[in-house]
Formats: sequence, structure tokens, C-alpha cells
Amino acid sequence: MYAIIDIETTGLSPAIEKITEIAIYLHDGEKVTGSFVTLINPERRISPYITQLTGITNQMVENAPKFWEIAKEIITLTENRIFVAHNASFDYNFIRSEFKSLGYDFSRDRLCTVKLSRKIIPGFKSYSLGNLCNSLNIVVNNRHRASGDALATTKLFEILLEKDRTLGQKSNSKFYNIEASKIAGLPEETGVYYFYNQQGDIIYIGKSKDIRTRVFSHFRNENTTKSIKMADEIFDISYELTGSELVALLLESNEIKVHKPKYNRRQRRTMNHSGIFKRIDEFGYINFIVEGIKNEVPLVAFNSAKEAKERLYNLTEKYHLCQKLCGLYEASGSCFFYQIKKCKGACVQEEAVVLYNNRAQKMLEELCLSWKNFIVIDKGRNENERAIIKVSNGSYIGFGYADLDFINQNIEDLTEVIKKYPDNKDIQQIIKTYLRQHNVEKLIKF
Repeated sequence: MYAIIDIETTGLSPAIEKITEIAIYLHDGEKVTGSFVTLINPERRISPYITQLTGITNQMVENAPKFWEIAKEIITLTENRIFVAHNASFDYNFIRSEFKSLGYDFSRDRLCTVKLSRKIIPGFKSYSLGNLCNSLNIVVNNRHRASGDALATTKLFEILLEKDRTLGQKSNSKFYNIEASKIAGLPEETGVYYFYNQQGDIIYIGKSKDIRTRVFSHFRNENTTKSIKMADEIFDISYELTGSELVALLLESNEIKVHKPKYNRRQRRTMNHSGIFKRIDEFGYINFIVEGIKNEVPLVAFNSAKEAKERLYNLTEKYHLCQKLCGLYEASGSCFFYQIKKCKGACVQEEAVVLYNNRAQKMLEELCLSWKNFIVIDKGRNENERAIIKVSNGSYIGFGYADLDFINQNIEDLTEVIKKYPDNKDIQQIIKTYLRQHNVEKLIKF
């Protein structure tokens, strides 16, 4: 039923380090029923620091089996068992990495006794294995050796089992605050989902084209402390279907700003990406500039100034614009392109303003959406419904839903179904980016 595991390694990163020892204790929920312990030749040198910590020397592993020689044994022992370890992601990721190097995809359901302890026996200042053993009077022999730590983890796990006999059962979530049936009952459809803590506060808001799969991924993510901590705090889940992915993005952004969830800190702030902005200089030429987004909505936003400048540079070459007027060349006189006869002289007022601005306007149209009034008709929450998103005078008005019959017969009255939402630069950028990258069912300009 369970395989309780501990490993020793040459370092902390499974990408570059190797396993030097492994211990596996088989457990049926009542007692240990079998074990496997061996040193492993990591096929690389063990540093003095690691030797000092674990006591494992290069001489000790010199004649030990290599991982590939015991790989089949590990597969057999852990098959149809739940992988249990203290800080399970560390041991699990190392073992997966070793198997990956052999071309095998090692995958097991797993339980982490760190997370289980925080939930089942709260109140300790530290949940390290050593501190828990001291607090719970668990005797540890050969600390920092695979066998000693795996046996200590086994004793800890037995204490946890006494308090919660459902550990690892498929009818229960591995984080135990949410019934597995609750997650299984979530729709595999597009929408926005909400996580709540024990007090009923919203702690996270997300969007997905497949809500069930996305929610489940939160409970499987053990890569960061933040992910683990959030999963432990989830006591309830709700969702709102949107049909349209664009509506899901718009609703998610607004809900995060309204509720300010604890784990959406990055998204609840106005995003500080770089953007391309339009200016008119003293001579009447259209100028472009790359700078951080503050209060003004950019023509288009990017993840970094470098990315924005690369895009601007390519368009400058395509439309034969002036590097200086596009903020790509600093000089008191002419730009570099002028010197090599690729710029027609707008930087020194030699090219007519109207000719230069005509090309700049064409670039502007390619760079961003140039229209200011439009309605988007997109997928609804069922086959007979469509989502309606409205932008008027360049400002986001909101979204709503209408039956197909209403849309076909009253296309001029679509605004009646629109629920108003606040406009901001994040919303503006979501709409621009989505329409540049995706097709919608219909886009009506007015």
C-alpha cells in the first residue's frame, strides 16, 4: 500500500546531482512488510561537504551498484504503492530524474509527511524530520543516512496514520481539506475558479479552458513552497463558467482587483510591463518610444523593454522609419540609418512630414488594433448562447450573454445585455493581445 522512501545524494539539484543511497520500507498501513536498502555508485565524485554530512565516502560507493542496476527493483517495490517521503518532492524528483536518464517515465502517487504533519499535528515551530522526531520522541539511528531517515519517516507516518486512517485513499484529496469528489465534479470547461480558506476568504482566483484539470494541477504542484502552502489552505472551491476564453481573462482580471486574493499578489497589482507609446515631436513627426507602463495605456505591451525594442526595431526596418524617431538611436544629429542611406532624413527634417507619417501610420496599424468601437461575439456557455464584449471610444464597457435568436434578430441592440465592468490598462492589453493572437466568432466594428 505504501513505499516509505529516503535517499542520500551528491547535492541538491536533480538536474546535475546523483543518488548515493536509497532505502525503501514497504508498509501495509499497519506495519512494515519489507525493505530494500543499498548504497549507489553515483558515477561521480562525492564532495567533502556531503561526506561530512552523510558519512558516505567515495570509497564506500566505489563497488556499489549503479542506479541502472537497481532500477527494476525500485519499480517492482513501488508499483501500486503510494510514494511516501519527508519533503517528498525532493526524493521523488531525484528518482524521476534518474529514471528519465534511462528513458523511463517513473510516476507514482505520493504523500509528503511534511505537509501531512502541518495539517494533522499543527503547532510545531519546525517540521524538519529532526525536530519532529525530537518533539514526538521518535528515536533516530544513523541520521542523514537513507535507512535511518526512512525508518524515522516510517514511525512518523504511523503516528499520522493513527490520527487519520484515510491517508492516500482515492476517495480523499491528498491535502484533506477538499473531498476528491469535489474536484472530480468540476467541469472540464472554460471559466474562472475561486479558492477559499477555512474562514471563507478568497485566497486565489484563476482562469482555465479546463477548470477541473487546472484545479487538480494546483494540488499536484510541489515545486515551490508557495504552491504547497496555498494547497494546504484551500478548504472550498467555486467557479463561474464563461464559455469564451476572452471573457474568462477579463473576468479573472477584474475579480483579482476587486477581491485582492492573498496568492494573486503579482496579478492584483497593475502589471509593470514595458510598452510602445506614440508621441508627436515639435516638427510634427510621429515618434515611438519604449518605456515602463505607468498610467498611460501603451499601443502594445511586452514582458520586457528588450522585447519591445526588438519588435520596434524590426518594424522600423520594414517601414523604413528613422531609428532616432523610434527611440532606438540616441544622437543630437542624424541617426545611423541616415548615414548608411536607409533613413530618408526625418531625423534632420529632410523628409516631408506627411510622407514619413504615412509610413509610420501603416506601422502603427500593424503594431496594434487601430479601431476604437467594436463588439466581439464569441463562444457562450452553451450551444445556443454567445458572449458579447463591447469596446466604445477605445474604452472597455463590459460583457454579457445573449441567445443566438436575439443576436440574429437584434444585432443593433446587443448592448442591452452588457454588464458594465471597470476599464483599466490591464483590461485594454488583454483585449488587444487576445484579438491579435486568437480568432473570435465575429467582430463587429461600428
